[in-house]
Amino acid sequence: MNIIRTSVEGQIGIVTMARPEKRNSLSAEMVAAMSDAIAAMGADDSVRVVVLRGEGPAFCAGADLAYLRQISDNSVLDNLADSTALMRMMQSIVELPKPVIAMVHGPAIAGGCGLATVCDLVVAGREGAQFGYSEVRIGFIPAIVMVYLLRKIGDTQARRLILTAENVSATEAHRLGLISHVVDDADLETATMDLARTVAKNSASALKLSKDMLTALHGMSLDAGLRYATSMNALARQTDDCRQGIERFLQQSQSRG
Repeated sequence: MNIIRTSVEGQIGIVTMARPEKRNSLSAEMVAAMSDAIAAMGADDSVRVVVLRGEGPAFCAGADLAYLRQISDNSVLDNLADSTALMRMMQSIVELPKPVIAMVHGPAIAGGCGLATVCDLVVAGREGAQFGYSEVRIGFIPAIVMVYLLRKIGDTQARRLILTAENVSATEAHRLGLISHVVDDADLETATMDLARTVAKNSASALKLSKDMLTALHGMSLDAGLRYATSMNALARQTDDCRQGIERFLQQSQSRG
């Protein structure tokens, strides 16, 4: 049985974590399969946007118990290799040249919350979704995703979530800036796919360049950021999408004029 399933609906690629009996908990096999699925979505030119979802009652409830047992028995080198694989999987989502939308309908805890954090947009069910970094309860730390979490919600709220290990509702996660959209559970799939279709209508090259910039600008000084933005502005103007988009806009303006 595939622990990650992929499908394509129009211009939307769908990646489904398919271990409902384990609440889609992460294992070494799940991490590897997720990396492969994200790479496949990146290579599929028909896909403009990716939706990440979980099958069953949870989005992703953290690490699989057998995986945790293995981690505790691993050597330093084994754990370094395992951590590197996890880092590369999360980085592949961040660096995918297509927006990734997480659809969260239940618990997104520990590594599951990390997965949601590295997605570009997160749509969560108001009643059922929960978010939390529970790692410190068992002597672990959310080390890799901490890099992204700090950028996303800032130092104060990152400290709150990590040091308390508390779970927060979708409404509170939205207030913190951890997620982008909150909808009624009954509307979650429709709202997520509508959002994906809205994003997919936009220029593929502009989506890629915008995502690249949003990632790269973190940590740059004002001067460095402006120099980088100026070069990216010039680059965007040279793309076929931009030229064709301007031409369509001018033609529409003339027809209305």
